[in-house]
Amino acid sequence: MSHPRVFTLTLLAMLAFAGNSILCRLALRETPIDAATFTSLRLISGAIILGLITQIKGRSLKVEGSWTSALALFIYAAGFSFAYIKLAAGTGALLLFGAVQITMIGYGFWTGERLSKQQIAGFILALLGLVGFLLPGLSAPPLQSSALMIAAGIAWGIYSLRGKTASNPMEMTAGNFLRAVPFTVGLSLSMISETSLTLAGCLYAVAAGAVTSGLGYTIWYTALKDLTATSAATVQLSVPVIAAAGGILFLGENLTLRLVVASSAILGGIALAILEKSPTEAT
Repeated sequence: MSHPRVFTLTLLAMLAFAGNSILCRLALRETPIDAATFTSLRLISGAIILGLITQIKGRSLKVEGSWTSALALFIYAAGFSFAYIKLAAGTGALLLFGAVQITMIGYGFWTGERLSKQQIAGFILALLGLVGFLLPGLSAPPLQSSALMIAAGIAWGIYSLRGKTASNPMEMTAGNFLRAVPFTVGLSLSMISETSLTLAGCLYAVAAGAVTSGLGYTIWYTALKDLTATSAATVQLSVPVIAAAGGILFLGENLTLRLVVASSAILGGIALAILEKSPTEAT
């Protein structure tokens, strides 16, 4: 695969990941749709598009993945939606991706992976940045919403760790989305009294599921074939920046000094940790 194509696919994937934050925030702020319904429509439409893509590629009907991974996927999607009721797009993306990377780096440390002084320093810097971002203050994000997004990030980190060794990542993702449907339908049924449907909100949810999630993951897995592990981890640091820019452009959100400082600490710390890895390591 040529370098321009790899760059294009990677850019599209990062735009899709940031698009998830923008679409969710748009739906929950600009329309009356409730978070549970948004989550269900996102996961169901994602399962449908991923299933169709798998079939178009001529793969078998065998459902891969696992119920444990599907539960982690559901917790991520639900926490993501409920957190964005009050969080700005860039703030949510920063908390999400910060929690994801800290979870994955922390897991490596917990399981005995030997970390260099640079990696340990990066991990501590990122953790301090995350804690500092959440300290009480005029521009601090809502604590409950922040906790939900951090939980979503931890769940996505667990989901990512469980899928690292998948031989068929696309089929695995399709299977996990399908298995997540009963969980999300149960959530919607348990909150049926708060259900609120609007055409615009439903369209945002379907776009988040089918386009920025389903197609976005497909593009990302295609790009991953030609990216090292370090490159793949590094480029994802761009997502909170893109989401923050999208929030300013499309949602009129403000760029606060706290967000700038926290972003520098969190993303800088994560970069220190992941850039220490071997540049030849394959994904």
